[in-house]
Amino acid sequence: MTRVFETVGKPHPDRAEQVRLLSELGFGWADLDDEPYWIDQAIAMREDVYRELMDASATLWSLFDRTVRHFVIGRRELYAMLGVPPVLWEALDKLPINGKGLISRYARFDFAISDEGDIKLLELNADTPTGYVEAAEATPWVCAKHGIGTRNGRMKELIAQAWAEERPDTAACVAYGSHAEDSGTIDMLIKHSGLGVKAADCLELWVDNGVLKDGRGEPIRRMFALYPKEWMHVDDGGDALAYALETGNLTLFNPVHAILLQSKGLQALIWGLYELGMFYDEEERETISRYMLPTYNKAVFDGSYVSKSMFGREGGSVTIYNEAGELEAKDTDGFDTSSLFPRVYQKRAELASVRLEAGGFRLLTGVFVLNGEPCGLLGRAGGLITGNTSHFVAIGVGD
Repeated sequence: MTRVFETVGKPHPDRAEQVRLLSELGFGWADLDDEPYWIDQAIAMREDVYRELMDASATLWSLFDRTVRHFVIGRRELYAMLGVPPVLWEALDKLPINGKGLISRYARFDFAISDEGDIKLLELNADTPTGYVEAAEATPWVCAKHGIGTRNGRMKELIAQAWAEERPDTAACVAYGSHAEDSGTIDMLIKHSGLGVKAADCLELWVDNGVLKDGRGEPIRRMFALYPKEWMHVDDGGDALAYALETGNLTLFNPVHAILLQSKGLQALIWGLYELGMFYDEEERETISRYMLPTYNKAVFDGSYVSKSMFGREGGSVTIYNEAGELEAKDTDGFDTSSLFPRVYQKRAELASVRLEAGGFRLLTGVFVLNGEPCGLLGRAGGLITGNTSHFVAIGVGD
């Protein structure tokens, strides 16, 4: 049987021209700080593994949704266990929850797929995932360039459907206009939505008597924001923003309940319920056993495991321990949020090894879930820990 992942193509000799072409597509950060972020090759995933991955994503998405909807909402002791800041509890209890499968309309699973094809979920980025432009625009272009198929073609359509339902009047990120990746993501989402949405910098927003306003003083009623909701308990104005939500003066998209899916503590809760034989039916138990990793609130492992913050991002706070329980690797590039949020401890899963022109890497496989549907692959090549210095590499599907 062929390998799960095969490297395809060679880097173009004129990288500057390729970077320029990608910038014209809206992917303007193929090089960051004069360092290559995008790797000019592609990875072909075996077709049967792709089909299993998408089926797993769909069943996990349904399982996570059902757990939050029927077991977590309204239980503040579980909010605390998931590390959700108290500033959000009132909104979580008071605001209506979206329909089935739509607690988040913009999310991304991150999977470890081994060299043998074993699929294990590492985490769910259900609030503010990055990599959309890479997956929706750059990946199809790179795959076509290197002659392999892509399965990311529906991402634009599903974003348009999601935004048509939520109807934001504003889309915002921190440092809009100067932070290339987040600004470019906002611009692309607005473009793909087909709506006349204005863009804003989160740092210029303010709350006036419960009404969120932009830098010009114009009210914002419905907003898509690449702003992690957990930061509302440490940022100035977090309480005022929560009040705007609670009073109905502001509707956020992703909805506030997405933070419950975002917390890595939810995986510990699901695993605990699974071990106790509670809540889940046989099909759900099979999904948990096959695709999830043992995850706990305490380090109870005999063998190798990983420790990470419930709300850590871009590899920040991740620490890997070997079979003897000794420190093997620790992320030093991303911001360590474990001083702000509780940690979880998860059995270690191995990432596939890939050989590229730039060297040997471990491959992290992302699956976007847009408007409730798994729909697009995102490849990131890094080390044992996939941090914010990892590379983007396009993943397509082989014959």
